[in-house]
Formats: sequence, structure tokens, C-alpha cells
Amino acid sequence: MIRINLLGRARPKAARQAVPLESTVQVASLAAALLVAFGALYYQWHSMNTEATEVRAHIQKQTGEKNRLEELKAQVDDFERQKSVLQTRINIIEELQRNRTGGQELLDALANTVTRSDTLWLTSLERKGNELTILGSAGSINAVANFITQMKHSGYFANVEIKQSQQDEKNAAIQMFQFTLTAQFALPQGQPATQVSPTPATSTAPAKPTAKLPGKA
Repeated sequence: MIRINLLGRARPKAARQAVPLESTVQVASLAAALLVAFGALYYQWHSMNTEATEVRAHIQKQTGEKNRLEELKAQVDDFERQKSVLQTRINIIEELQRNRTGGQELLDALANTVTRSDTLWLTSLERKGNELTILGSAGSINAVANFITQMKHSGYFANVEIKQSQQDEKNAAIQMFQFTLTAQFALPQGQPATQVSPTPATSTAPAKPTAKLPGKA
């Protein structure tokens, strides 16, 4: 469609509405603030992500170290159990060795204590491990008490206890006492045992005058 200007004047152009400068500054400021905030958030996110990665790696490393230490602890505990078992076996072997090789020392210790006691004889000795049961005869109760004192002072006997003591009524003309006592035998610390054959569990010794001091009844 053709338009004809009959007035002969140029048609005025529509004037543009001016944008206030203050609004432009505000928009720019808002955009800059959003950009800064986005940058700050991104930086914080990146830092936290890096830190989380390092923490995960540290946790993984510590977990591996923990597992390794647990394996070492299990090995140490196993070694300790083996050591305890071996030490127990060694103690048993040493105790058996001392019992096996202590027969000569036992007889010598008993002989020494008997010879220091007046009118006293041993008639039976039974040994079970370190436990001793001794039977004997004496001319008086004082002789039995002196024998017990000598055993305690010898260093070879412990827990010496008299179990029975009574007068022998078979021979009224002679005063005799039958006694039974128990004790524990052990070699003094630091004294080596003499290598001898194992001592029989039970030995019987007849009444012998050598058990008394010479010249005494």
C-alpha cells in the first residue's frame, strides 16, 4: 500500500526514551556482585572438594596402616603365646631335671640332718616330685623336734610338718617314738644338681647306728 504525504513535511521520528544512568549503574553493580559471588562460591566449592579428596586419601592411608598394625599385633600375640608355651615347657623340663638329678643332694641333706640329731633313725622315705614323706624312730620327742629344726636350717627342706608321733609300745623296756613327717625338697638357688640316676619313688633304710652321733645311746 502506497502512502502519500500531502502536507509536504517530513514525518517526525518517534523519540527514544532515555534510560536513567542510576539504573544502569545498579544493573552493572548487581551483575558484578553476582559474578563475584559465583566466583567465591566456585572457589569455596573447589577448595572443599580438594580438601575432601585429601581427607579421603588420608583415611584410606590410615585404614591401610591400621590393617597392617593389626596384622603385626596378631603376629606379636601369636609369638607371645608360643613364648609362654615354650617357657612353660622349659620350666617343666628344668623341674623334672632338678627332681631327677637331685637324688644325691637329697640323701646327703638327710644324712647330715640325721647325724646332727640324737637317738634318731629314718626307716622310710617316699618322694613324689618334691613332696617327701619321712618315717622314723627316735628316743625322745626332743630328738624329733631337733631333727625338724635341722631340716629347716639345712636350706634343702621347706614346709616341714610332723603328721604323727606316738610312743612305740612293742618294747616297754626302751622308750621309743614313731614319727611321720612331710616336707618339700628343693635345691638351694644357684647350686647345680649332681648328675645321678633317678631316685626311686620309695626307699627303705633299716635302722642303722651310723645315724647317731658316736658314743651316744
